[in-house]
Amino acid sequence: MLTLENQKIIENMIVQGSIVPHDVLEIAKLRSAKENKGLLQVLLEMKALSEDDSVKLIAIAKKIPFVDLMHLEHPVDQKVLEMVPLDIAKTYMAVPFGVSNNALNVALLDPTNLQAIDFISRKTGYTISPYIASQAGIDFVLGMYKEKFSQEVSEVLKNIASAQKEEVEAEKKTVQDNKKINDIVQDAPITRALNTILEYAINSRASDIHIEPRQKELKIRFRIDGILQEVMTLPKSTEAALISRIKILSNLKIDEHRIPQDGQAVYIFAGREVDLRIAIAPISYGEQVVIRILDKNAQNITLDTLGFRGRSLRLITSGIHKPHGMILSTGPTGSGKSTTLYAVVAAIKSVAINIVTLEDPVEYKMEGINQIQVNTAVGLTFANGLRSILRQDPNVVLVGEIRDAETADLAVQAALTGHTVLSTLHTNSAAGVLPRMLDMKIEPFLIASTVNTVIGQRLVRRVCQKCKQAYAAPGTAVELINKIIGPFLPKNQAEVQAKEQEYGYQGLPLYSQNAYTLYKGVGCDECKEGYSGRIGIFEVFEMNPAMEKLLLNRATTNDIQNQAIKDGMLTMQQDGYLKALTGVTTVEEVARVATDH
Repeated sequence: MLTLENQKIIENMIVQGSIVPHDVLEIAKLRSAKENKGLLQVLLEMKALSEDDSVKLIAIAKKIPFVDLMHLEHPVDQKVLEMVPLDIAKTYMAVPFGVSNNALNVALLDPTNLQAIDFISRKTGYTISPYIASQAGIDFVLGMYKEKFSQEVSEVLKNIASAQKEEVEAEKKTVQDNKKINDIVQDAPITRALNTILEYAINSRASDIHIEPRQKELKIRFRIDGILQEVMTLPKSTEAALISRIKILSNLKIDEHRIPQDGQAVYIFAGREVDLRIAIAPISYGEQVVIRILDKNAQNITLDTLGFRGRSLRLITSGIHKPHGMILSTGPTGSGKSTTLYAVVAAIKSVAINIVTLEDPVEYKMEGINQIQVNTAVGLTFANGLRSILRQDPNVVLVGEIRDAETADLAVQAALTGHTVLSTLHTNSAAGVLPRMLDMKIEPFLIASTVNTVIGQRLVRRVCQKCKQAYAAPGTAVELINKIIGPFLPKNQAEVQAKEQEYGYQGLPLYSQNAYTLYKGVGCDECKEGYSGRIGIFEVFEMNPAMEKLLLNRATTNDIQNQAIKDGMLTMQQDGYLKALTGVTTVEEVARVATDH
């Protein structure tokens, strides 16, 4: 952050130094005054000043040395990079680039971040000499970390052609020589390369691995806490062997390159089994592979730990204890819908009831319930499987997803005949579920009779609790908070307890016209960019007479949304802002995944 004094120094240097043309400078001054922005920021927005030049000006104003990381006299030594691990370098935007006079030279975007400097000093055991660098320069050095990881994989990809030939030949041999085949495949360099990628992904808490062919290279990206990050680039020559190995691992056809293929595999990591769900599809430059990493053991999944609070939690608890009816969860792919349903199952699981699930795939193995894996290759679809389940005397049926009219009709019939049905749909909001079912040709009176509770959800990243810091909300954030959740905040101390009980959040601030405290992670060795893990933001409504009337009149999504809000539903955006004010997430995260509908 620039102090007012630093801003004035920089502006004087710009004005006196003929850094930009006079006419451009005059326009920038006018914009600066009109938009209440610093002159430096305006010049950057106008692209009248390069990022490097702006950083040099900041360096002079702050009396901190500037380093051009993209044009160093000598490349950064890998041993120097290893002193500051990649996750720490990315968290603090701080990269080492040399050692001199027993001090570690570290370039930072914000060299006044004393916490970052102190942490890196303790981590490395060196005194830190801070420098300021541009974002492009720091990204350039961060790329060297990726190169280092790529080199580790590339080392085991030597003699790749022979490795591929051995594996293909091994796959074609008869099962009589299984042990020899396994030895060849496990010892092959391509196998060791894939293992390196898988282990790096699991250690990074990635949920997905994306292997994407490009015209001249092979890109590897990981999805960590919902955000895709590029981690390495491999030579194009490795593509065929790596994808063949993945096909062998998941029992897919290695000579089929024209159509999509889906498969599964189990990977043993650190003594535990990790499920891999593999999807391969032909694209312009080869075959794209997406590997979903699934933890086979559901651990401590409860509605509370997922982020349900207040009225939303009360509605779900009420809905799941009704003797029959449907509880439906909706949201985009990867928004935690299935996990929510598992939490519901965990809440009602008992030796006295028979719970049967139909899933694609079985994501969590849970004791005490009967789980069925969909297998379309042999005709076991959601619809056919659901017909079979209803003959097994279930009390509770979990259907992984309602994808078509046939499955929707069977699910409704199951709910009508005394079963509790849990399932998911793909819509943008909770209010969109009822019109979606109408679109599947389900009669309105049947929907009104069977649907108990509807849940809409998204996932936001949690603020790391280890390095969480409070800060004063800027003016624009205060305006948004008051606009979105102002009516829900206590107006005085006497209202605090009632509001906290109603909405389920402890530590709600009093309503304010101009000041709120927000929270962010500053980065540490246990998080990624100040975030660690994810939590849900939700909107939940139940079927009631007013909603039934709308449904019978085939109301629009907006009408249903407005009625749900009138009944007391918090939208996902409102729930997210309450979580931000109580230090669970950030307003930036909420803005990224949710807006009012």
